[in-house]
Parts: sequence; structure tokens; C-alpha cells
Amino acid sequence: MFEQIPDITAQRAQLKPDATAFRDLVRGTRLTYAELEANAQRVAGILEAEGVAGGDRVAVLCRNRVEFFEVLFACAKLGVVLVPFNWRMPAGELKPLVDDAKPKLLFFGNDDSAIAQELGSSGGRLVGLDDDSSIGYAALRDGADAVRGRDFWPGDETWYLLYTSGTTGKPKAVIQTPGMAIANYVNIRQAMSISGDDVCLNYLPLFHTAGINLVTLPTLIEGGEVLVLPGFEIEQVVQLLADGALDTFFAVPAVYQQISLHPSFPELDLSKIRNWGCGGAPMPDHLIETYLARGARVCNGMGMTETGPTVFIMDGEMVERKIGSVGKPQVLASVRLVDSEGNDVARGEEGELWFGGPGITPGYWGNAEATQSAFADGCWLKSGDIARQDEDGYYYIAGRIKDMFISGGENVYPAEVENVLAAHPDILEAAVIAMPDEKWGEVGCAYLMAQPGHDIPADADITSYCREHLAAYKVPKQFVAIAEFPRTAAGKVQKHLLQTEDSA
Repeated sequence: MFEQIPDITAQRAQLKPDATAFRDLVRGTRLTYAELEANAQRVAGILEAEGVAGGDRVAVLCRNRVEFFEVLFACAKLGVVLVPFNWRMPAGELKPLVDDAKPKLLFFGNDDSAIAQELGSSGGRLVGLDDDSSIGYAALRDGADAVRGRDFWPGDETWYLLYTSGTTGKPKAVIQTPGMAIANYVNIRQAMSISGDDVCLNYLPLFHTAGINLVTLPTLIEGGEVLVLPGFEIEQVVQLLADGALDTFFAVPAVYQQISLHPSFPELDLSKIRNWGCGGAPMPDHLIETYLARGARVCNGMGMTETGPTVFIMDGEMVERKIGSVGKPQVLASVRLVDSEGNDVARGEEGELWFGGPGITPGYWGNAEATQSAFADGCWLKSGDIARQDEDGYYYIAGRIKDMFISGGENVYPAEVENVLAAHPDILEAAVIAMPDEKWGEVGCAYLMAQPGHDIPADADITSYCREHLAAYKVPKQFVAIAEFPRTAAGKVQKHLLQTEDSA
């Protein structure tokens, strides 16, 4: 499927040359689709002049900016592989990834110039995106010969690599292809009713799939407008919401949480946003209810970097009836729920989610062993997530297999316990991990963040609260107050780091 894909920016430049593709909210600049295509061709000219050929890697280390997408599309024109690096990592942590990818060029922004310089020649030749000199990005781009590149992009070709966040171990480079981008476009477009008249916001980190694909790339494919912020700034985002400047909005739960705590939240007219999407981590039920009370139906979704990412997303009209559900698999996504032997489970029973379809990655770049272990029967990607399907076909995520622990012979999924704890009026967020216990084998240890202006209640009070909502074996034995959680770019709590965190 999607064996040959026409050059996306070239096609858009023909269809809507004068329409706005990007608007940079910091610099106050606008880029049309015709200008985006022209810039991408000239960046392709830079790559050719530097001897970068098909299959070579080019790296980017920067905050959100239009130039990232110019480089992204230039790479597709030549079959070059883009590698966005995580600017939150120090140079020492990035070095193994740089050594793995071996880029020939490293484009970097001013905010990350110190790290780029520290990486030095191991990251390839350095090109400053904010360098005003004759060897800076703008001068090189504007002086380069335009290179149209290929009319068609092979659907299964490696377009860019996204290193996994490393919540459990060493990051792996997930292959992303043009075919995956089209599958994600189809899935998210129909789920969120994206149109060519839409305006969306690009602010989630570009080294993460959400920053590229939720929903910037689908909006560009459709011919809409993308507003760009360097990152999440609460005041700017709240102002955009207040102004009704956006048609669609996609965020991780941590962003929705911060917006809900903003002083102006009770007065925001949330009806101006047509579609609200959420992913990256489970959104607590109480937070969905908070937005429902304000007239916003936030649609929980679920996918992985390895799935392009969209697999599930809730339909808005069912959010209130199916709180906690991630919806149904979208049109180009196939799903199975299986037991430990790989057999399909009955509806209503819990099983591991396996994913199939054109949105699935071909594997991990340069890591055949990890690729082989990730797939079953050669085509089904094993997610490592446990879920169930209700009588109406809606799916609910119970939690990660690796997070599950056994207490007194009973399975405990931390996500369920965390959801209950987060509904406590004094608790903003919770993360539960297993700790050894002589009597029960394992019990839960809950790390808790307090609501602003509140204190974490006494252990006895939290235990009593939990016992009202959970079976006794699910109630954590220990509670630890924490000022902030260590997180990935998607807002997921890095539980493997909790044991080393200082409690508040």
C-alpha cells in the first residue's frame, strides 16, 4: 500500500500556491505553500552541494520552527534520512545517538548551539539555523541551486528516524516512512475532521512523533495553516484558545492539566475549538470531566511512535458516555487483543494489543534484533499494552505489561490506581510502581504531586480514600510526596527514575 507517493510539497504548491502553510508567531513571518516548496528545493540543493546522497543522515537539533519542515521535505526529495535529536538531552547523552546515526550535517538553533558545538564534528558539519553569516542556514539556502528531486517518494523508504524516549532503557531509532505519514493522515483526518481551512498549532517537540504528526503534517497534506511556537508557553497557548485562533488542538495530558490550572480557564470559551485530541499518556478521567464541564470534548487517543502514531482516537459524541475510552481503531489500523500465547481473547477480556496496517513501522533502524522481537507472526506489532474491548467496540487501556505487578496472586495495573488517586481533590497527579513485600510479594508505592495550594493528605486518609474505590490488594502500601515527575517529551512519567528522585 502507498508504494509511490507524489512529492507532497510540490503537489500542494500547485494546488494552493498562495495559501498560508506556516505562520511563525514569534517572528511574525508567513510562508505560503509555493514558498515552502521553493525553500525545500533550495535546501535539497544545500544537501547535494554538501555531498549528501540517498540513505545518508542529516540531523536537526532545534526548538519548533518552520525551517525544520523545510529540511524534512528536502530530505524526502532526495531520499535522505532526517534525524531530529532531543534538545532536552545533554551532549553526553546525545553522543551515543549521534554515533549511531552518523549524520553528515547537523542543523541547530541558537538555543542549542552549546550542545551542538560540544558534539562537534561527530554530528557532521554544523549549520546554524540562526547564523546570519554567509555560512548560516538562510544564506546557504537562499544561495543554493533549487533541486526538484524525485517526483515520487517510495512509500516504504526511510524518511526520518525518531529515537524512542527511553522510559525503560536505551533509545531505539524508530523508522518513519512516507507511507506511514499518509496512513496517519487518513486516520487522524477523518477522526478529527481536518480540512484545508483548518488552523492548528505546532508546539509539541519535533523530536517526538506528536510534534510532527499530531496534527501538523496531516494539516499540511490537507492544505491547512500551521501556527508555530518554539514550545509550550502557557500564556501564549491560552491566548490562542481565548482568541479562537485554532480549529483543532492536540496536546498531552500534562498540557491539558496546566491549561486547566490557569486563572483564566473558567472564563475561556472552549467552544471555539472544533476538535480536541489527546495522546502520549493516559488522560485521567477527572481531567476529561473538567473539560466536559466547560463544553470541551477532549478525545483520548492511543498510538505509538511505531504506529505512525494514530491507531485509536475517541469520537467526540461518545466522550461523556465512555469516559476513559480511547475509542475504536481508525480506518487504516488493525488491532488484536491476545493472551500470553498469542491467541485472541473474547470481547470484554483483557489482552495485549497487537497492531497491524500501513501505519506500522518496518522496524528499528540498524537493530534487527529489536525489530524481530517487536513483531509477532511477521506482521503484528506487539504494543506491550493491556486493553479490553467493551460490548460497543470501544477500547480501554488497562496499562503496560511491564508496569503490572502481582500482589498476593492478583494482577495490579498501576494506571487504574493512578486514575483513582488523581481524582482526589488534594492530588494533582500520581504514579504507582511496585515495591517488594515479604507477605504479598509486591505492593504498590504511590508517588504523589499535590494540587497547587494543597498538601498531600496523611497516609491513613489516602488509604481510606483508596479503599472506597479500589480492591484492598490494589491500594498502595506506601505514599511519597514529590514536587515534580521526571518526564519524557510526551509527558509520560519516567517511572524507572522515580526511585532516585528526592521527595518533596
